[in-house]
Amino acid sequence: MTLIKSISGIRGTIGGKPGDNLTPLDAVKFAASYGIWLKEYSKKDKLKVAIGRDARLSGEMVQNLVVSTLVGLGIDVIDLGLSTTPTVEIAVPLENADGGIILTASHNPKQWNALKLLNEKGEFLDAAQGAKILEIAEKEDFDFSEVDDLGEILKNDAYLDIHIDEVLALPLVDAETIKQAKFKVVVDGVNSTGGIAIPKLLEELGVEVVKLYCDPTGHFPHNPEPLKEHLGDICELVVKEKADFGIVVDPDVDRLAFISDDGEMFGEEYTLVACADYVLGKTKGNTVSNLSSSRALRDITEKHGGTYEASAVGEVNVVTKMKANNAIIGGEGNGGIIYPESHYGRDSLVGTALFLMLMAEKGGTVAELRASYPSYFMGKKKIQLTPELDVDAILKGMAEKYENEDISTIDGVKIDFAENWVHLRKSNTEPIIRIYTEAKSQIEANDLGERIISEIKEIAGI
Repeated sequence: MTLIKSISGIRGTIGGKPGDNLTPLDAVKFAASYGIWLKEYSKKDKLKVAIGRDARLSGEMVQNLVVSTLVGLGIDVIDLGLSTTPTVEIAVPLENADGGIILTASHNPKQWNALKLLNEKGEFLDAAQGAKILEIAEKEDFDFSEVDDLGEILKNDAYLDIHIDEVLALPLVDAETIKQAKFKVVVDGVNSTGGIAIPKLLEELGVEVVKLYCDPTGHFPHNPEPLKEHLGDICELVVKEKADFGIVVDPDVDRLAFISDDGEMFGEEYTLVACADYVLGKTKGNTVSNLSSSRALRDITEKHGGTYEASAVGEVNVVTKMKANNAIIGGEGNGGIIYPESHYGRDSLVGTALFLMLMAEKGGTVAELRASYPSYFMGKKKIQLTPELDVDAILKGMAEKYENEDISTIDGVKIDFAENWVHLRKSNTEPIIRIYTEAKSQIEANDLGERIISEIKEIAGI
């Protein structure tokens, strides 16, 4: 099955059969379900929804289907055209819109697309709201508007510039400080909208930009997930150009990775660590990341006198925990920066500006900055189980085995040891337990993962 219906939206591969893939019929059905839900939720006579898309090949087709469906429900649409996930999130409240849809499959390859759904604050829907939309879609009980009540389409392609202006206006971002540092930066925009937005922002900040894959054609030149194995070209170019560092974003620009001046990965986990280091150095406060993110954020937060909290995995869970704990910065270890001073959503433009401020004020090289942070290494494994095994019982058994350790069970089982940690989560779609580990060396992280797999097998009797 390549159509994935979840509480956070719908994603799938283009083409094929309705219900199995993301076909035009599925795009219409789920856009209609969102529109019907929004009418019930907002209880307003006239609604307005902001819609933007990344540059993937199917984007224009899917956008036309979604926009026309909402218009057919009597909902006005602000068509932002080529955009980014954080840009749409910012546009929703600025336009006093009732919701938003981002058409992007984020870091998935080009054959994928998705509808990401937002509320009136420009934030992702919670689990109950997402479940309600899936329920509406299942019933297919749609009631479209008559001809005199159709919605209108209002085109507004200014929002990438507005987003950049919003970043430049942040109190902790000083364009003059960054300009004086005379940075040279290579940008890999994976031929999507980051190739427009990130260079524009950098140029506003007086940074010399070397563009790599910045044409928004939707033909991704490499796997768009910003992992080391996909980023050989920019790593080489940073060294060749003698650049200060490199910036890589995913197609919808909510994940941010840096390449150090020596051509090595700064580490996606450390994007948030560096940005938090800068923000906490200026403003006392707390931080949040998810249970599978690096302990380095906790270390940096405590060094600055703040408190660190971990949430369940998923951006909506991070945001909920940030609001509860008054966190001044947070995010996810996959390079997602959430800075509430701007908005409650992962934003690579905000992250880029905060990182430039840190580098401008600290001086030195990006490689030296990375070496100054606590060094941790992560391991990711999974254990395949037979369908008849009770995964919840296995996880309960592991929690009981380590009941004297620091344990969290808000999302699977996280066991915090003195020198390392392990996080066990079950897959929602198959009988698999995912095993994330972190330690002070790669060997130790891998060994911990293997040890935990052995213990799971023992509990499961396999």
